Amino acid sequence: MNALIRDLIDKKETEKIQKPNFDTRIGREFLAFYLKTKFKQIINYDKKSGNNLFLNVKPDFLEKFLDRLINQPQRKILISITGESASGKSTICNEIQRCIEKENLPISILNTDNYFNDISDLIKKHGDFDALRDAGYDVDSPHNFQLDLLRSDIEKLANGHDIFAPKYLVNGTGVSVANAIEVKSKKIIVVEGMAATYSEVHDMFDIKIYIDLDNKTRRKRFLDRAKSRNQDHQNALKHWDYVCVAGKKYVIPAKDKCDIIANGACSLEYFTKLLEYINLITNNFCEV
Repeated sequence: MNALIRDLIDKKETEKIQKPNFDTRIGREFLAFYLKTKFKQIINYDKKSGNNLFLNVKPDFLEKFLDRLINQPQRKILISITGESASGKSTICNEIQRCIEKENLPISILNTDNYFNDISDLIKKHGDFDALRDAGYDVDSPHNFQLDLLRSDIEKLANGHDIFAPKYLVNGTGVSVANAIEVKSKKIIVVEGMAATYSEVHDMFDIKIYIDLDNKTRRKRFLDRAKSRNQDHQNALKHWDYVCVAGKKYVIPAKDKCDIIANGACSLEYFTKLLEYINLITNNFCEV
C-alpha cells in the first residue's frame, strides 16, 4: 500500500505539474482536476486493501473542497478530526506532529480540549473532579466549552493570524490558563477533539474527518490509558460509562455530517501519507 501511495504522490512527478504559473483561476482549475484524479486513485485502491482507511467518503466532498480551493486560494485549509473517546484522535494527531517535526510540514494542530471552561471553583466545591461528575456535571456539553473563543481563534488562523490558545490543565484541578499556547497559522490547520463537532464551529472546516472504532477496542484503549496514568480502575469504569453516554449525545449525531469516516484501527503511516499528499498537491493554492 505504501509503495502505491508513494507512486501516487511522488514529489518529483508532482513538481512537474507545479512548474507552470497557477496564479490564474484557469490554472487553479487545472490543478484542482489533477487533485481530484489523484485522490480518486487513492480512494479506489483503498477499497481493495485489507485494512482500509476510508470507511466512507461523501459523494460531493471532492467537488465542494476543490471549489473552495479555487475560489479562496489564500485561505488556509481547515481540517477537523473528531470521534468518540479513545477512537484514535489523539494518536493520529501525535503521528501528525511527529511527521511535522520530521518533514517540516506546514501544519498546525489545535486541540479543542483546551477550550473547556475553567471549573476549578466547582471542583473545589465538590472535592474533586470525579465527585463533580457524579453530581451530574455534564463535562462534554457544548455549554461547558469556550466555543465563541474557539470559533474566533479558528477564524484568525484561517486568515493567516497566529493565536495564543488557552490551556486546560488535565491534573484534576479544572484550571484553564488563558493565552498559554502559541499556535502558528500555517497552510493546513488541524483542529482535533469533540468540540469540533459542535454546531458553533462545525461549518468552518474544509475537510471533516470522523474517526470510527468499535466499542470493544475503544473500551480497552480507554482503560489501558487510565491505567498508564495511575487512575483508579473503578473511577475509570465510571468515566467510561459517562463518555459513552456523552458520545451518543454529542458526537455520534455529527457523524453523518462529516466528509470522511476513517478507520481508527488503520495504519497511522497511511493516514500521514494522505496529509503529505494534500500538502504536495495543494501548495499552489495558498501560501505557506
